[in-house]
This record gives sequence, structure tokens and C-alpha cells, in this order.
Amino acid sequence: MTGQATPQARQAAMDLLREGTVIPAHPLALNADRQLDERRQRALTRYYLDAGSGGLAVGVHTTQFAIREVGLYERVLSLAAEEAASWTDRTLVMVAGLAGPTAQAVNEAKTAVSLGYHAGLLSLAALKGQSEDVLIAHCEQVAAEIPLIGFYLQPAVGGLHLSAHFWARFAAIPNVVAIKVAPFNRYRTVDVVRGIVDAGAEDKVTLYTGNDDHIVLDLVTPFTVMRDGKPITLRFKGGLLGHWSVWTKGAVDIFERCRAEAAKDAVSADMLALDSRVTDCNSAFFDVVNDFHGCIAGCHEILRRQGLLEGIWCLDPEEGLSPGQAEELTRVSRLHADLADDDFVRANLSRWLD
Repeated sequence: MTGQATPQARQAAMDLLREGTVIPAHPLALNADRQLDERRQRALTRYYLDAGSGGLAVGVHTTQFAIREVGLYERVLSLAAEEAASWTDRTLVMVAGLAGPTAQAVNEAKTAVSLGYHAGLLSLAALKGQSEDVLIAHCEQVAAEIPLIGFYLQPAVGGLHLSAHFWARFAAIPNVVAIKVAPFNRYRTVDVVRGIVDAGAEDKVTLYTGNDDHIVLDLVTPFTVMRDGKPITLRFKGGLLGHWSVWTKGAVDIFERCRAEAAKDAVSADMLALDSRVTDCNSAFFDVVNDFHGCIAGCHEILRRQGLLEGIWCLDPEEGLSPGQAEELTRVSRLHADLADDDFVRANLSRWLD
């Protein structure tokens, strides 16, 4: 089991987070009995690292929030931390998903820190219906334990609507370092940017896209809002995405293209067209036509087809592919094969599973 990160490692990870990188949301590998498959769990971690990811997010939505109910939270976080430490000597940003009421989220933050994680991605779904004051107090208590990444989770999968005023108060919390923006809604995405600017936190809080419906567009768009009559421009520096749990080497390539494009004065038509292609892939991965019912199983199915997972089992037996989703996955895999990384996986799979 790994221990707490050194101050130097924490600072290096924070520097990388601030610079911007690719952080896949790590899935959960299960066997046919719906028990943890440690061999394939480790193989997934190795895949993401060799694909060029700059970090891992573990214990998040894609890992399945139910790992807490079945007692797997600490074990799954530990596996990823151990594998990351032994597989590469690169600086990585290790992000732990944090959820539940305040006491639970604080305990998870302490666990994450003890395992060497650098930041916590905080879901507020358990506090739905609470006042803004209660939400902010909750965030402050968790931020006292670990550098905090906010999470604007889309309502379709359990998130709640959060105002620009909330995000201004959140961004002002001293130990907040980033926000994953994932409402799948352009108006609410701008609300987060407004909140950061209103708090004067644009040099402290880094934007990460979780908007799987507009990944490329988020990464190449300057978001400008006004403050005291002057334009303030923020950019998404990286992505922390369930979508990037599949075809990850391709995702790293796309990220680097986006970063190079963002450095230019104008965005090319080719990049705008790429956004629509990536979104088309996401429509199948995330089962958009069925209100995201198969969003986890869809990612699992791509990984199964590549050989990284044995099956698409989820902790909840009711979670699986929706009718027609397999055909949609076949369609986007055929039409957008150049965005995939099948050859890369095929060449390395036996080594990752060793």
C-alpha cells in the first residue's frame, strides 16, 4: 500500500494539474460474479499510463459510486495508486472521487490522502435539496483535508443545478484548485466561468472539461466574461472524462492537437469538425438516446471488445447496454476508427495483463 505523497510530489502534481492534462475516469473491472477483477483493474491502469495520461481519477462516477456500498472504495483507490507508482516514474495527478454526506466525504478525503492522492473530486449529489450555505460549508470541511476539485455533474446522472453565485463562493475556498465542468449545458458551463471570475480566482482555479458532448470545443474555446468593464478570458486546460476511459491514446492525441490549436489566434474548421465527430462517438458510448442509462456499460463494451475487460458487468445488475446501443457502438467504431487506439491496445495487451 502506498503512503502519503511527499511535499515535492504534491507540488509537481499541482503544477501539472494547473498546466492541464488528460485524466481518464477509471472504470471498475469485475468478473462474472460481479467481484473485483484485480488483474484487469491493474491492466486498465497500465493502459491509461502507457497511453500518455497525465493522471487518473478513481472512485468517480465511471468507477461506479456503489463501490462504497460494497466496501471496495479503499481497495480500488489503493490498486490504482500502487500500480501508478510502480509502472511509471512520470509525475501524475492522482484524483480521488469523494461522495456522500459531510462525514463520509471527509473520511474519504483522509483515506485518499493516506494513499498518496493529490486532489479530491467532490460530488454533491448526496446533498440535493440543501441550501447553498450548507453546500459551501460541506465543501469547506472537505477542502480542509485535501486539495479540492469541484464537480458540476449533469442532473441526468444525479447532479444538481448550481448557480454562478455558488461557483463564486466555491472558487473562493482557499484549497480549491480546479473545477470539472460537466453539466452538458453551455449556459451552466458559462455560469462556472462567471463564478470563477466573480471570485477573482482565475489564477487559482483551473478549468477541466467534463462536458463529454463538447470535449474538443471546450478545449479550444476562449471563455470571456466581463468584470468591472474589462474582459476576462479563461480556458479549459485539460479534461477529466469518462469518455477518455476508452480510446485513451487517441484522446491524448486529440488533447495535444487541441492545446496546439488553442495557442493560435483562430480555430480551424477541421478542429470544429472534429468536435462533432467526438460527440458522435460519445452519443454511443454514453447511450444518450436512452438518457445515459448505458453510459458505464457502453465504455465497458468498448474495453471488452479490445480485450481489456472480460465482460461489461456492473455492480448493479440492472446496469447494462440499452437496446440498440451495441449497434451504435459498432457504428461509431467503424466510422471513426481513426480516433480509436485498437492497434495500440492489441500490441500491448498481453504485457498489461501479465
